Order: sequence, then C-alpha cells, then structure tokens
Amino acid sequence: MPIKVATVGDNCIDRYGHPTSLSTVGGNALNVAVHLARAGMHCAYFGAVGDDDAGRRTINELAANGVDIGHVRIAQGVTAFTELTHDDTGDRVIGLEEFGVCLDYRVTPMEFEQLNVMRHIHLGWMGDSGQCQEKLKSMGLSLSQDLAVNGNAAGLDLAFASAGPCRDRAITLANHALAQGAKLAVVTMGPIGSLASDGRSVFEVGAHTTKIVDTLGAGDTFIAAFLAAQLLGRDVNACLEAGRDAAAVTCTHIGGFPQMPLEI
Repeated sequence: MPIKVATVGDNCIDRYGHPTSLSTVGGNALNVAVHLARAGMHCAYFGAVGDDDAGRRTINELAANGVDIGHVRIAQGVTAFTELTHDDTGDRVIGLEEFGVCLDYRVTPMEFEQLNVMRHIHLGWMGDSGQCQEKLKSMGLSLSQDLAVNGNAAGLDLAFASAGPCRDRAITLANHALAQGAKLAVVTMGPIGSLASDGRSVFEVGAHTTKIVDTLGAGDTFIAAFLAAQLLGRDVNACLEAGRDAAAVTCTHIGGFPQMPLEI
C-alpha cells in the first residue's frame, strides 16, 4: 500500500518572459506533491486555486501526475502567478509575484483531521504567519519545509535550505536550522553537491554535471526525492543521492516537473 503523504500551501503559474515566452504550473508545495506522487507516494495536495483557466489548468496537471486533488479548494479570484526571467547560466530570476487566492488560504479544522493520518507533511509557502505549522507541530505530525519560504525551522523534522556553491555557508545554515529546533537540516550547494546534518554527523554527496536548461523547481524536486527515499527507509546519504539525481533531471527541462508549457 502506498505511503500517505501530503503537501500544504502554494501553487502558481510560472510565466517565463522573453525570449522563452512560456508558462508552466508550479509552486513549492505543488511541485513537491507532483514529485512525491511520481515517486510512488499517495500524495494529497491541500491548497487553493482561482476560479479561472489557470486554476483549472493547475488541477488538471495535479491529476495527470497522480496527485490526490480531493482537497484542492477553488476560490473566487485569481490563481497565483510568478513572472520569471533567466540569467546566462539558466538560473531563474524572479520578478513579480502575485499570490492570488493562495494569500488567504487557511487549513480548516476538518482538513487538519484529514492531515492527521499522513505519514509526512511538507509545508509550502502560506500567508498565515506560521499558524498551520504550529498546529501541525502540536498534533505531533512529521513535518518538512523549505526555509526559503519560511525561515522558522522550529518543530520541523526536516528543514531544507539552499546555500549556493559555498560549503561554509551550508554548514552555517544547517547549524542555524538545528539550533531553531529542526531534527535534520538538509542544504543544497548547487554545483558542489549537498549536505545534511543532525547535529552529530554531517553527510555529504557531490553534484552531477548536467546541461542546465532551467533551474526552476530543482530544489523542490530535490526535497521530494529526499523525502520519498527517507520514507522508504533509506539512509541519509542515499536520500541525498536521490535528491541530487532527481534535481539534475529537472534542470534539463522548462518548469518544475515534466509538462506541456503554454505560450504566453
């Protein structure tokens, strides 16, 4: 029986500017949900989309990738979107962010009950000042989050961060997350690999050389692959390798997961 997991929070339409002029479905919580489902987990996505074409597109992409869409809320308003460009290395540069209906999304008491049966929950960006994280923590649930979307690692079983190509900074970020209360801190270092620390040991793996088309969603892919490997009982080094390998594939295509981009 597949392991039950969930992601909670953001989704958006990523709009790539000239000369790409394409859009894809993305967002931290959504990308992680898709990759967890693609890794064989039974993953439910909890979040809100607008009552517009972008919202319908988002739901269709989730369903097409095997994500449980039974908890997606359709709200009156605009589906979130982000305007992006690329630098000369293929790394994304974020311009305008419109949070749309994601801004006011809140988990209901009934949804907290539904989340209570999950083996693990990954939290994306939410505009609730950490209230959902605090509630899930009080329920004793296994939690992870990317510190890029919420810098508070208190109560997290896994805190993810990105340091760029600097090991010293990665160690600093890991130690800070552990000091805040995370049980395991996992930090990616771009072209030099990734590391994880539990405060007693540091685990490290190198990176794979790959032709970069687009780095958007690579971190989300890493998170999902690491989580899936851990849920399957693999050791920390194997989880880091799983994250590295999956993220390298995401860098070879437009968007956070394989999909058909639309022209804008």
